[in-house]
Formats: sequence, C-alpha cells, structure tokens
Amino acid sequence: TSRHSVRKMAGHIRYSIPEEMKKGSLIGNVAQDLGLDLKRLRSGRARIVTGESIQYTELKTDKGILVVKERIDREQLCGDITPCSFSFEVILENPMELHQITVEITDINDHSPTFKRDKIQFEISETANTGARFTLTSAEDPDVGVNGLREYFLTENDNFVLKQNSNADGKKYAEMVLQKPLDRETNPSLSLKLIAVDGGTPQRSGTVNIDITVLDVNDNAPVFNQSVYKATVLENSPRDTYVTTVNASDADFGSNSVITYYFSDLNSGLSDLFTVNEESGAISITGLIDYEKDKKYELRIEAKDQGGLTDSSKVIIEVTDVNDNAPIISVMSFTSPVSEDSPSGTTIGIINVKDLDSGDNGQVNCKIEQNAPFKIRSNLRNYYTLVTDTVLDRESVSEYNITVVATDAGMPPLYTKRTFHLKVSDVNDNAPVFSQGVYNAFITENNSPGVSVLMLRARDPDENQNARISYILEDANIGGSPVSEYVSVNAESGVVHVVRSFDYEQIKQLVFVVKAQDGGSPPLSSNVSVKIMIQDQNDNPPQVLYPVQTGGSLVAEMVPRSADVGYLVTKVVAVDVDSGQNAWLSYKLQKATDRALFEVGLQNGEIRTIRQVTDKDAVKQRLTVIVEDNGQPSRSATVIVNVAVADSFPEVLSEFTDFTHDKEYNDNLTFLLMLALAVVSFLFITCLVVIISVKIYRWRQSRVLYHSNLPVIPYYPPRYSDTLGTGTLQHVYNYEVCRTTDSRKSDCKFGRGGSQNVLIMDPSSTGTMQRIQSEKSILDEPDSPLEVSSHHGQHFTLQLLNSQRNTSIFICRHAKHENILYSESMIWCFNVSLTPEVDLFCCVNTD
Repeated sequence: TSRHSVRKMAGHIRYSIPEEMKKGSLIGNVAQDLGLDLKRLRSGRARIVTGESIQYTELKTDKGILVVKERIDREQLCGDITPCSFSFEVILENPMELHQITVEITDINDHSPTFKRDKIQFEISETANTGARFTLTSAEDPDVGVNGLREYFLTENDNFVLKQNSNADGKKYAEMVLQKPLDRETNPSLSLKLIAVDGGTPQRSGTVNIDITVLDVNDNAPVFNQSVYKATVLENSPRDTYVTTVNASDADFGSNSVITYYFSDLNSGLSDLFTVNEESGAISITGLIDYEKDKKYELRIEAKDQGGLTDSSKVIIEVTDVNDNAPIISVMSFTSPVSEDSPSGTTIGIINVKDLDSGDNGQVNCKIEQNAPFKIRSNLRNYYTLVTDTVLDRESVSEYNITVVATDAGMPPLYTKRTFHLKVSDVNDNAPVFSQGVYNAFITENNSPGVSVLMLRARDPDENQNARISYILEDANIGGSPVSEYVSVNAESGVVHVVRSFDYEQIKQLVFVVKAQDGGSPPLSSNVSVKIMIQDQNDNPPQVLYPVQTGGSLVAEMVPRSADVGYLVTKVVAVDVDSGQNAWLSYKLQKATDRALFEVGLQNGEIRTIRQVTDKDAVKQRLTVIVEDNGQPSRSATVIVNVAVADSFPEVLSEFTDFTHDKEYNDNLTFLLMLALAVVSFLFITCLVVIISVKIYRWRQSRVLYHSNLPVIPYYPPRYSDTLGTGTLQHVYNYEVCRTTDSRKSDCKFGRGGSQNVLIMDPSSTGTMQRIQSEKSILDEPDSPLEVSSHHGQHFTLQLLNSQRNTSIFICRHAKHENILYSESMIWCFNVSLTPEVDLFCCVNTD
C-alpha cells in the first residue's frame, strides 16, 4: 500500500509501516526483497530470530511475505523516541544465511495532549514586575512528529500573555509572562485556561485550569546557584540512595525567604524513581533504576518561596551499568536422535546467545560443561553450533545430557546453563555373541524324537531389529546324512531338538555348528559348535564269543582225570556292546551235570575244578553258564559248555558220539556216518599232503625272506575298549577282521579261551581224532611248520614258536603278507598266547 515503504541496503532490509495495523497485514515481500525463491526459504527452514519476548511479525515461508503478528503500539514500543523501529534477523540453514530486517513504526494521531494535573495554582504577589515568568505544567502527547504536541493557547486576559519555549530535547513548554502588574484590590484572583493542541489531522487538544491568587508584597524570587546539576548513580541502587542536592537562595527575609523544592515537570514514570526533599533539596532514589531501560534521566526542579516566586533548574542523572543480566540462550534448532555412525563434526544444534548488558558485562563465552564427545563453535555473531567431536557408540552410551554454559565477562561473571537431551540411534554394527564358546549336552539313547536337548543363547548389544536374533543350523553331514536328519534348531528361541531316536552303539556323539544371525541390513552373524553326547542304556544283552555255539559240531573241553583242584578247564568269553556299568559282566553257573566238580569265576568267567577229579566222574559234563551285565534292569545270555573228563581221545569220542546221537539211530544211519567219515578222512589226508607240499615251498621262500634285511614284526591283537578299568576280563581285546585281496571268506578272529587243549568234535566223522592227532604230532615239532591253503589259493604257515607246559605259542604267516591271519569256519583253534596268564586262540580256515 501507499503507507508502506521498503529499502534494501547491503543485506539489510528496512520496512516502514504505521502503528495499529491489523493482524495479518502485509509488511513486505521478504523473498522478493532478499532475492530468494520460495524453495530456498523452505529448504533453508527460514525463520525469524529475535530476543524479545513479543514477536510482532511473522514470516509466511509458503508465500515469502512478512505480516503483522501482534498489535503494534508505537507509544508502548518506543515512547517518545523517534524514529521508532525494531530489528530482527531472518536465518536460513544449509548453508547458513543471516539477513537483518528493520521495521520502522510511523506514528498516527491516536492520542490527545493531556495534563498531569487537573488545575494549576499560582500565588503571585501584586508587586510582581512586568515580564515576570510563570512556568506552566506541560502537556504530554505520546504521539510524535506532526501528531505530537504543537502549541499552547491561553485564554484571553489583561495581565498575562503566553510564551512557548522548547527544551534541548525539543520538548515544548509554556510560560505565562506578566505584561501588566496585578492589582490585588481590583482582582484578588484570576481563572484562566491553558489549551494544548497537536498537529494531527484531525487535530486533538487538552485543557487545564489555571487559578491565580494574588499575594501581597514579595518582590524577590528564589535563584538556583547552578543552572544544571549533574549526578551519576549505579543501576539497581537500593531505595533511598542519595543522588545529589540542589540549592536556591532568596534575598527576602522572613517567611518570604523560605524556599520549597519540587519537581516542576516530572515525566511519566519518573515520579516513581526519584524524590526531592522539599526543605533540603536532596534528591534520592525511590524506584528501580535499570540501565538497560534508561541510561540517562533529566529532571526539572523548582524552588518557590513563600511569596510564590519561583526559579527552575535542570538535573541530569547518568546511570552506570552493572552486570545484572545473565546471558540468554535461545535454541534455533536441535536434532535428536542422531545416528551412532554419524561422522565427527556433525551439527546437532544451533543456538543464539545474547547479553543485555554493555561493555565487558555483555561479552559472552560459551562452552560445554561436562566432558562429552561434543564441542561448540562460533560461526556468526552471537550464534553457536553444537557439533560431535568423535564417532558415537550407542552400545557404550545411548543418550547424553549436553549442558551448554554461557558466561559473560562481568565482575562477578554471570552465567546461564541450557541442557540438551540427545539420543543416539542404533545401526547394526555388532554381531550376535554366544554366551559359551562351545555347548555340550547329553541325551540318553533310545530317546523320543522331538525332545529338546539344550537352549542356545546369543546376545546382540544393538537394539530393535538389529538385535533380533535368528538361530540357523549350518549345513553339514554326519555319517553321510544331512545334520538336519538328526537335530533341528528353533529359529527364535534357539532350542535344539533331536529329530530321531539315537542308538549309542551306532553313534556316540553329534557335533554340528549353529549360526546366530541378527535382523540388521546387512545382517551380522557368528557361529558356535554344539556337541551332543549320546549316553548309553542297557539295551544290548551280553554276547558270548567263546565257546562258540555252532549248530553242526559240538565243542568240548577236555579235562584229564588227573587234574588237580583249581584246574582251569576253559574260559567263557563274552562282551557287551553297551558301555560303563551296562558292560560290566558277571558269570554264574546256572546248571551243571555235577555242580560239586566245577565253578565259574564271577568276574573272569574261568571254569575251574573245585575238587580232585576221580574215575567215578562221568566223562561228559554239560555246564550252563549265564552271563549278566550290571545294567538296570540287567540283561543276560546263556552258553552251554561241554566238558570231557577223560585221559584218551577214543574215550571222549565214544562218549560224545553217544551224547549227540539218539539211541534210536539205526544201523544204516551209522553206516552212512562212518562212510561219510571215511570219505572226509580221505579228502583230509589228500588235502593235507597238498598243503604240506605247498607249505614246504612257502617255507623255503619265507626262509629266504627271513634271512634278508626285512624286519619281522609280530602281530599283537589290539585291545578292546576298557570299561573304566574294571569288567569281566583282566585284559580286554578288540576282535578285528583282516582280509587279503580276493578273499571274502578268510579272516582271523581273536578271542579269550580258557583251555590249553581244544577239541573240535564232528559227530559225522570218525576220523576226527586221527586228524587231530596227526596235526598235533606235526605241531609238536618246533621247526616243522604246518602249511595250509584256502580255496582262493591263499597259503598260510602255522609255526610253533615256543612250547611250555599248558601253553603253546604259534605264529600264523601268509606267504606274501606276514602276520595276516584268516578264518571263517572255525575248524582248528590253536592257542597262540604270548603269556601264560592269557589264553589267545588262532583259528585257521583250511578250506
């Protein structure tokens, strides 16, 4: 509009508007005047910055205009100060820009001149000289310029004329000048009106009554000894603080010389700040002196005697600033939360700091109070930026209370604190960590599928989705099968379940890897090894290794009738594939032909005589031995041991033949059996001749090999797994199978035996004893090896190494592979024990 004006000067815009404009009235187009587009205003978060409590203007960033926000009263804002204006800054970010705007408020004629008094009273002596001056009360008009007080008018009279003057500050005041002496006898009193008018349109005016009382005989007025008095006071001085004293004198005597002091034209509000003693003229403070409000006061003081004569003087009081204002911290912007991966130097806040004091009292320094990873920088006047000083770590500190302290340079200094609460937002920078390096768990075999074994626990110091952990079973093979066929892991809880039932005899432990992966992007993970040990149950009965229970032949242990008490008949050898106490075996004699003749060792399974064998004892003895383990409940196996009590083989053969055949067999069956025995004996002799021939040839070659530099390594059977050092056997051995090339039926089995002499009885053959005796005669010769061959053409040599009482030591050699033994159908078993205390049999297949 025509009332508005704008000036743009070097980044400083000045607008001019009248007071009392309505809210929302346009002040100016800031965007156009600053040369900024609306997009820049929005992206830069343009806003008005002012330290005043009342914000009179508002910036419309969507339109780029400045409008009136609050009612503006020029008189309230500036008083009689002209020109009246207020300033503020428009701040923009990214990059930061600062533009100062000044709005000048022009006056309108909205106030009439007013007098502080209802009436003015004078007591004037009739002897007053022509030209005497009488100062009148000044009218006040808050308006300024042409709208302010313009002139005074005095109602027409014969004695006084009106003279108008101006102070040094331009303020007008009026005086009555006596132009015609007063005559108390003619007019003892006068009533006049003083009219004050302003220069506005329309014109406004104010009126005060002047009552004049004419006194008699007082021809000397008081006179001040100084035309101007000057004084200095500190702001915030307490009440009754002495300022200065004015002094006037009167040449009259008596009551006409008594002077009274008073303020003649005290501005509005000053009457609450100062007072003058009417008698002494001492001026003192009665109110609060604020340097930031008024830095200097001018007072006009009057001296009046009893005759009504007066004189006036001026008192100038200068205020000295003290440090009574603490700095003011205003927050322009503050960003919270801030990401923990923000680089050092990231801006998190902008503040404005002002101090209303002047000089050193208004110089402000800002710093951060505590030792925190932040620092404060000063980029523009009174503006500071709060930035990070290092890379933040939410897992160490998730939030900060940053206290900014603004301190001025006064004595003593004043300070202001402002605390900013900053939260640190999380990023996925930590992988899950398991509480244990390795997890171990136990489960009993024959378990139910789906049972839980253990719970895995991993912790992630991140938060929310970055700390949400999923447990994943890593792909692997166990025994050729995927690990998922054995166990499963709950992805959320980390509980490990077994998928199938386990057999301790097949698998004793599971080792697999589980991965813990968080929900971040990208996800982070860590692995842990899990070991599940299968615990044994007593689910397998003992297995008898010796004596072997065959269906086609009967094995009998021979005991001479001359055997003493404690004679070792044989040993029952059994194993239990279970472990621990489930494999601890005990041997008991369940049945016996003569229980008074034999006993079984509870721990070692040895069958010994418990009395002297006599001729009355039966030749054939049948013992039933039960083998029990130590499990709960226990399991058992039964073995039948045939014992022959005889001194000769024919006797044994006849007895066992009768034992194994029914008496109802007819003669034809006997004939057929004898014929079959004869045929077998013939074939045996033929094979024996061939074997001996081959063995001699092999023996010769082995002798050549023996005399060579190649070492001969004896074969020792490996130990069977011990049951914690206790069990059935004093020495427990593994039973291993060793095969040669092209041999699927030839192997060697080692077992524990209990007899020095082993008989293999074949009821269908009468040539058994002769064959045994012939073999025995061959084996009794230390240097004559026994050569045998398999049906695959493999050749073996059985050589007697040592022969002692009750013990014979043999070594079985392959023609090409030394110390490799073969066996399948156990026809011949030879004691190859290395020590007298241990019985070890070598079984040779001669098919």
